[in-house]
Amino acid sequence: MFNVELWDSISLDRPSFNVESSHPRLPPESVSVDIALAALGRKEAELSSMLRRGSPYFYILPIVVLAGGLIYYCIGFSAYASLTDWNGLTRMDFVGVANYADLIEDPTFWIALRNNLVFMAATIVIQAVLGLLIAVIAKERLPGSNVYKAIFFLPIAMAPAIIATVFKYMLEANYGTLNESLRALGLIGPDAVIQWLGKDLGIWSIILINVFQWMGFSMMTYYAGLMSIPDELYEAGMIDGAGWWRRLVSITIPSLRGTTSVLVILGIVGSLKTFDIVWLTTGGGPGVSTQFLNTFLVQTRADREAGYASAIGVVILVLAFALAMLQIRASNRERSIR
Repeated sequence: MFNVELWDSISLDRPSFNVESSHPRLPPESVSVDIALAALGRKEAELSSMLRRGSPYFYILPIVVLAGGLIYYCIGFSAYASLTDWNGLTRMDFVGVANYADLIEDPTFWIALRNNLVFMAATIVIQAVLGLLIAVIAKERLPGSNVYKAIFFLPIAMAPAIIATVFKYMLEANYGTLNESLRALGLIGPDAVIQWLGKDLGIWSIILINVFQWMGFSMMTYYAGLMSIPDELYEAGMIDGAGWWRRLVSITIPSLRGTTSVLVILGIVGSLKTFDIVWLTTGGGPGVSTQFLNTFLVQTRADREAGYASAIGVVILVLAFALAMLQIRASNRERSIR
């Protein structure tokens, strides 16, 4: 039997339980150390998170430094040099925008700019049209289509110096291969001479050489774009009675707008960079009839007019940037309308 009096005596004799006495207070120094360690842990976590978020930028840091040192510094230096009277060796004399004012009044500059714009428009259109047609034909998987693609793509693998030299001898007025062939076929007289690289035909011969070299690039780019167009679209067009030409206009060309936009931008920048073909075939002559902006720049720099040549370089850069931005904006506007 349970004895109540005995339990009461035990309860009275048992010491009372004190919560505070079972958890003795830490000294103030220990509390400060714990707080410091917790703060340090938070800082380490924040630092680790920052390093994790910034790690992708460390991979591109070398190229940013390289581009900043070799490209953007040179652009800035050329922009400053364009505001000076400088021969490339002695002290620079600041003249403001005098070089640009002289450039506007220079007839050679306008001839070079006109040739660049004609070259740009002609090469972009011709290369795009021929490249698209050959790509569409190659997509039909005709016998030997791979051989045709390789033949058209081959000039891209050749150095521009080789292509320019070969065409220079082919188009030479007196004993060039083309004129000799025309004489042999009786298409021109025995003593007739066609100045393929002369004042009237020189710019068109340069356009022909450039198309020969880079048309294969347009063809392969369009061919890659054609591979991404679903065959179901063409099958639906055939069911609706659309012929080859109708499918090309209504399906192929609209589906390749993005590819065409890229080729136009590359064509703009590439046209303004054209130098080697012109320099090795005509040298900008006869006179200044086939002068381009880059050949004009090199010849001006050779005359020890470094400040004036820098102004030409800045104009080329601004033109390339402005025309590329216009093309990108037009492409974005068209995409937003659709």
